[in-house]
Amino acid sequence: MVSNVLHDPEPEWTTLMRTQIECWEAEEQQMQVEEIESLAWEAAERASREAEEERQRGHEVLLVAEWVAQVDFEEAEQMRRWREEAERAERLAREEAEAHASEERALAERIAQEMEVDRQRWEAERLAAIAAREEEVRHQRAIEEEARLARQAQEEAERRAREAFEAARKAQAEKEEMERQLERGIQPVVIPTAEEVQLAKAKVQYKDDVFHFAVAGVAGSGKSSLINAFCGMNNRDPNAAPTGVSETTLEISRYVNSAHSEQFAWYDVPGSGTLTIPDWQYFNSQGLYVFDCILVLFDNRFTMTDHAILANCDRFKIPTFIVRSKSDQHILNVMKDVGYDTDEDTDYREQFYHIAREHYISETRLNVKSNLAEANLRDQRVYIISNKTLAGVAKDNWPKKIIDEFT
Repeated sequence: MVSNVLHDPEPEWTTLMRTQIECWEAEEQQMQVEEIESLAWEAAERASREAEEERQRGHEVLLVAEWVAQVDFEEAEQMRRWREEAERAERLAREEAEAHASEERALAERIAQEMEVDRQRWEAERLAAIAAREEEVRHQRAIEEEARLARQAQEEAERRAREAFEAARKAQAEKEEMERQLERGIQPVVIPTAEEVQLAKAKVQYKDDVFHFAVAGVAGSGKSSLINAFCGMNNRDPNAAPTGVSETTLEISRYVNSAHSEQFAWYDVPGSGTLTIPDWQYFNSQGLYVFDCILVLFDNRFTMTDHAILANCDRFKIPTFIVRSKSDQHILNVMKDVGYDTDEDTDYREQFYHIAREHYISETRLNVKSNLAEANLRDQRVYIISNKTLAGVAKDNWPKKIIDEFT
């Protein structure tokens, strides 16, 4: 069996409340966005101040580097003077030759060592200056990255603010349009959410390999007796659906025919007259959108709820059957209206029964056709039934007399 694929309806009052909640959430989001913008602006200002402080530190580092360069220059001059002194000493050494040769060489070596120490110190200072500059560059890049991220955060906050404003505007427009439609008497189409569909299926113990029939109609129309007949039970059976003059079903109840328990399941739906639910909300409130087939049962006349059920079944592509119940009693009433006396003989009764049955079937078909046309619903067949006949069929006891169950 194939279950219908459903979309997402929900009750109209829930939609209104949800719309209002969305408006409040949108306003709250707007406030949050404004707070985020303020924090982002403060972060940008702080980043700017830190960038200025880092620039000042960079300037100080540059001054230090210039001082180091000046020192290096002075040391270079000193080294140049030392080289000249060394050359002069060397000339003196050559002049004084052997007498002072040993003494001058010692002095030259000492001067050379001092020059090497100075050179190494100068090289170390140069490398330190380079490392400081590289560190300054890395720090500057980090500041620029923080500023870029702050700008991105501000742009994201502005985008969210625009989206929140648009969502609030759209929600308000939808709310106003729905209110206008309700004022004009237009009933909204409510699509259940996926979560609502799952909850409704869990509530009726929905199984994919079982065909689920729902019997709906006004209170007292004979829904429970019809289900008992389909399940091959009489109303006194301990497992039968409870019946009575008043409505006995306040929650959807599940019943199975023991002979076909793995194939079919029947559901007794609370009568619409027993619930304080508008006719256009009855279909969704009872979760009828999860059933594979719906029988719309009526006793005397169609109601607005019956119209709403048929319209929603068309919308959700759910097969429907229109059934008129208590036909035995209705035909007997027609017989009495045309002059039948219960004391008459059997042959005379059959003549009255035939006349009353034809009149009852014709009147019922005409009534249903007229009701469907007035409600702008598609025309479809009405089944005029006797529960006794159906109970016999369910037990494979085919009846000799039928009303309009099979034609």
